[in-house]
Amino acid sequence: MLRTTLLSLGLALLSYLGASWLTEGFQVWTAEGARRLTVIDRPMAAPAVNIAGPDVTRRRLSDWLASDGRVTIVDFIYTRCHSVCSALGSGFQQLQQAIAANPSEGVRLLSISFDPAHDDAARLRQYASQLRADPRQWRFVTVPDHAELQRLLDAFQVVVIPDGLGGYEHNAALLVVDQRGRLVRIFDYTELDAALAYALALVPRRAAG
Repeated sequence: MLRTTLLSLGLALLSYLGASWLTEGFQVWTAEGARRLTVIDRPMAAPAVNIAGPDVTRRRLSDWLASDGRVTIVDFIYTRCHSVCSALGSGFQQLQQAIAANPSEGVRLLSISFDPAHDDAARLRQYASQLRADPRQWRFVTVPDHAELQRLLDAFQVVVIPDGLGGYEHNAALLVVDQRGRLVRIFDYTELDAALAYALALVPRRAAG
């Protein structure tokens, strides 16, 4: 009887410790939650992968993100998507409107396609036009090299899985990248106000004149 009780307590303790480790001390219960918590604790530098798109000449993503001192809100999309990407597009339209009202606030938007075989510069330009994207606030790019694309997806823990029908299943979020090109916070794609408020908080305030 005692042996059985001790064994049960031992198994319970192992289960507890395993759950605690897997959930970052019970603070998260999903892989997406773990990703967001990890970024808060350890900001991730954008990898030096080459991007290309309309109004963006081929250059390294890390250089582009750190090019003009603005904070960037990033999403990952593909133009043939008619589900969550549509919601992301609508959300970015709202963010663009808010940013355009105060263009000096130091925030911009970047949509990265993970479907370079289909989303070339011409297709991204067409897609941007459909969404009425203003390139002063919102750019569209892809990563032409598949190995580099995978490196970017891995670094930012973006999951992209073919759905067997020619499209993809993927996690959707708003990724806030600071002026140094580091991913510093991840918000749900419905948390537009929170993502923008956080991005604005990263911009140094000008002293009153």
